[in-house]
Amino acid sequence: QVQLVESGGGLVLPGTSLRLSCEASGCTFSSYALGWYRQAPGKQREFVATIDQHWLSSYFVKSVKVRFPISRYDAKNTLYLQMNDFKPGDTAVYYCSKGPNFDTWGQGTQVTVSS
Repeated sequence: QVQLVESGGGLVLPGTSLRLSCEASGCTFSSYALGWYRQAPGKQREFVATIDQHWLSSYFVKSVKVRFPISRYDAKNTLYLQMNDFKPGDTAVYYCSKGPNFDTWGQGTQVTVSS
């Protein structure tokens, strides 16, 4: 019933910026915490950041804490991840997820950082 659809990924150059979006349906969007996680090639999935119902954000990857602000626009049922100053280590499939258990996810969007 709950669906999450990520978009906005692509092939990017180091140092450039991109914004990922996640559109949600089938839930009361404003009532839930939301988050982004990623899985890099050959690496385990890791949570990047979350944002709760009160717009309080938490970061779990130190390398992106400053570079990747997380935000939400509840009127559009959309979660965002503004990705700035790309580094090669940011290459991954990025997924969004919904609280409280973060057991629902979208199909993911690929971000590839290459020069």
